[in-house]
Amino acid sequence: MIELKTAREIEIIRNNGRILAQTLRLIQKNIHPGIRTSRLNQLAEDFIKQKGAYPAFKGYRGFPASICISINDEVVHGIPGERTIEEGEIVSVDAGVLKDGYYADAACTYAVGPIPEEAQRLIQVTQQALQSCLAYVSEGRHLSDVSHAIQSFVEEKGFSVVRDLVGHGIGKNMHEEPQIPNFGPPGQGVVLKKGMVLAIEPMVNAGSFEIDTRDDRWTVVTRDGSLSAHFEHTVAVTENGALVLTLDN
Repeated sequence: MIELKTAREIEIIRNNGRILAQTLRLIQKNIHPGIRTSRLNQLAEDFIKQKGAYPAFKGYRGFPASICISINDEVVHGIPGERTIEEGEIVSVDAGVLKDGYYADAACTYAVGPIPEEAQRLIQVTQQALQSCLAYVSEGRHLSDVSHAIQSFVEEKGFSVVRDLVGHGIGKNMHEEPQIPNFGPPGQGVVLKKGMVLAIEPMVNAGSFEIDTRDDRWTVVTRDGSLSAHFEHTVAVTENGALVLTLDN
């Protein structure tokens, strides 16, 4: 069942989204060669708590950290630890905030110093796929229109979308209905309605869409070892289209 949110609930999620956007900006400022992923995790946790919120990922389904940090061929759910970030890598950071009984969820991929042109293009295409699909987030459209827009944009650029992982509804729970694939035909399934709040998250691989999970049971990697990028916003469906809730404004 898809729960429609009231204007008050959406405003609470939006306030949490601001904290999340500020958290990701803090991470971006501190990503540099030589920093340990555990240090970035601590910076994020401390900042979120200073804002009176809770890092939503910490302990969620047993996850051992406050944010996910996925590097190069890691798609999502990378666990921060003693790994040192190096120049030339791409780093995806996924984070969540819980405050006043509601969640917000967002992700960005960052370049660490100069990176290969192909890696830079992968980041740009993934971010653009998220931006472009928002035009389809409006009352009366099908959710699959959003999915199709992401797949079409990405594949036209020569990349692939991960198929075994999806976006999701969000609100009082981190993961709610509906599921939001990043692929599929348009004009099918759920019809978007005012009050839906969606975590839309293209996960894009430079090579094949196939993925595996490492022995830690969390870290998802590309099967062929190709690079992967990840962007995510929490978005509300309104009478005026998409309202992005994970921005600092």
